[in-house]
Amino acid sequence: MHSAFTGLDVVVLIAYIVGVTAFGTWLGGSQRGARDYFLAGRELPWWAICFSVVATETSALTFISIPATAYTSDFWFLQLAAGYLIGRVAIAWLLLPRYFSGELVTAYQLLERRFGLGARRFTSVIFMVTRAFADSVRVFAAAIPIALITGLPYWQSIVLAGVFTLIYTYYGGLRAVIWIDVVQMGLYIFGGFVALYVLTQLVPGGWGGIVETARGADKLRVIHMDGGFASGRWLMTGLVGGAFLSMASHGVDHMIVQRLLAAGTLRSARKALIGSGIVVFFQFALFLTVGIGLYAYYGARTFAVPDEIFPLFIVEGLPPGISGLIVAGIMAAMMSTVSSSLNSLASATTHDLYAPLAGAEGDEVRLMRTGRAFTIMWAGILIGGALLFQFVQPGTPIVVIALQIASFTYGGLLGGFLLAILSKRADQIDAVIGIATAIVLMAVLWAAQQFSLGGMPRVVDGLWFALIGSTLTVGVGMTSAALRGSRGEVTARR
Repeated sequence: MHSAFTGLDVVVLIAYIVGVTAFGTWLGGSQRGARDYFLAGRELPWWAICFSVVATETSALTFISIPATAYTSDFWFLQLAAGYLIGRVAIAWLLLPRYFSGELVTAYQLLERRFGLGARRFTSVIFMVTRAFADSVRVFAAAIPIALITGLPYWQSIVLAGVFTLIYTYYGGLRAVIWIDVVQMGLYIFGGFVALYVLTQLVPGGWGGIVETARGADKLRVIHMDGGFASGRWLMTGLVGGAFLSMASHGVDHMIVQRLLAAGTLRSARKALIGSGIVVFFQFALFLTVGIGLYAYYGARTFAVPDEIFPLFIVEGLPPGISGLIVAGIMAAMMSTVSSSLNSLASATTHDLYAPLAGAEGDEVRLMRTGRAFTIMWAGILIGGALLFQFVQPGTPIVVIALQIASFTYGGLLGGFLLAILSKRADQIDAVIGIATAIVLMAVLWAAQQFSLGGMPRVVDGLWFALIGSTLTVGVGMTSAALRGSRGEVTARR
């Protein structure tokens, strides 16, 4: 692939990066303490939080891979989007009321109330490890299409996005992260519409030609009744597996919960969470439609690496300036991933680990200063990790593990919260044993399937892991409590 990135494209890209950095830095001017820095004073509008949630879960991989999914298959991904919405609705009524029953600052503080400080620290560390591994490789993966299009070396793309994102996250806190997310989401959605419009101008017959080609290749199909548990395209995998995955990612992952806590009220948080599910559904539909447009444009041409299809079109099919805009959209998704990780990781480290150990709970100014220091620390870890991944082949085990680590940790985290709700007998030790057992067993199952250990075939798709892992956690936790003969009521400890 040759680069056709022009001087105008470079100007557009640089203007975007500098502009959002300056805007985000300016937004942090009124901060007075940790409540402002990590929760934006709990006064942000629900619709901004909604768009921020969508931007946060939309990585550059999503931007590139969803069109490739429609190009190589069909619209089956909408089944998963429907499952995501179902999971959000469940969390809105199951967990959100508990988050808003007191002045919580992290998701894992809820487990401290039920089980104790040890459970809070244990689950928070799991979140940190999961987020650091997964997002380091996502940042590296986002640099690949940017390098293909612009000609920049991977390390320059990573450092460029990482350093500028650190600047506005350090000064602006969550307020900057959320409002920049709104801008970034608007940019990459606009980029998707622009790409689709250009495709309608290039494909013979325009929109009608695209639809006719897609219909002839059976690419408009959404519902798949075949495949069973081992297939990600099976209807029930999307609806049920996707629902539990969404319950985990949006109910117990602090990166998302932190935004919902910033809503201020339960009603606003529910509107933001459920609204994000609706927006994600239509976002998937947009980029899947771009995929069938690319299919018609390239005449069903076969690609060795499907994820190169959209970047190739950006280089070959878009006029100067527009290419820069689309690359800015990819960079926006990348920067959103970095900023969201930095602020949520710093928040969890400050409140779940540092504050209890240092006796600093309630000292808002001190916690904000500490949080900014942790922001720099995590930036070094994420950027450094992404730089290290460039020396590893994309398909090697370490990259695969980093990309999919959440699939075998989410179930244990979700199960810990469900255990707190469903069992009155379970104590802290039962929760820790249940979560640890589920994570270990899910990691073994994942590895056995991923690398065919012992010749094991693929028996269950990764989308089911959140359900299986949470079931294991609850089952093991309840069994442990029964064997220990725990007391009937567990009081909250601090």
